[in-house]
Amino acid sequence: MSSVAGMQAYGQRIIVVGSSTGGTEAIKVFLAGMPKAAPAILIAQHMPESFTKSFVARLDSLCQMRVKEAEHHEKIQAGTVYLAPGHSHLLLERVPGSGFRTVLNQDPPVNRHRPSVEVLFRAAAQVLGSSAVGVMLTGMGKDGAAAMLEMHRAGAYNLAQDEASCVVFGMPREAIALGAVDEVVPLEKMAERVLSVLPILAVAK
Repeated sequence: MSSVAGMQAYGQRIIVVGSSTGGTEAIKVFLAGMPKAAPAILIAQHMPESFTKSFVARLDSLCQMRVKEAEHHEKIQAGTVYLAPGHSHLLLERVPGSGFRTVLNQDPPVNRHRPSVEVLFRAAAQVLGSSAVGVMLTGMGKDGAAAMLEMHRAGAYNLAQDEASCVVFGMPREAIALGAVDEVVPLEKMAERVLSVLPILAVAK
């Protein structure tokens, strides 16, 4: 299935992912379960700038989807994973008549982080609404929890990694406690569950 056909089949959904401590391995496991034509995925992982390029290269070699470091104002396409560079927040915006594009900025850290999950998830709530699927993976602290609740209220479907498979059950715990999460899922089942909530698979069932 081509990227264009994949985007159409999945109803132009976009998946947004937040993670911190333990997230590099969790992201690898999650992406390994995603097919080539999966919806676009935007990721905010707490990571120093010096590590993001090598992390992206490693993921790209292991996954069916294309994995790249996000750039400012690039068209968001199905079959592609956009990882926030270590120096910038990652957001997205709607482009009338042509879908969505990435936005990078170097505003101050949020919850002591840049990139911040809070910033990405809030943009998803505001721009995507019910077209977003949120995924909160392992991480320390509470970055992204409040914005994940905003996503939930805007109609997004949200999943959080379960405690047993987390390195640190901080960020998922906070999101769950706020009532922002629709499902709590083991890491090894996360890709399968995310795909199951997308329109193409709902129709297939």
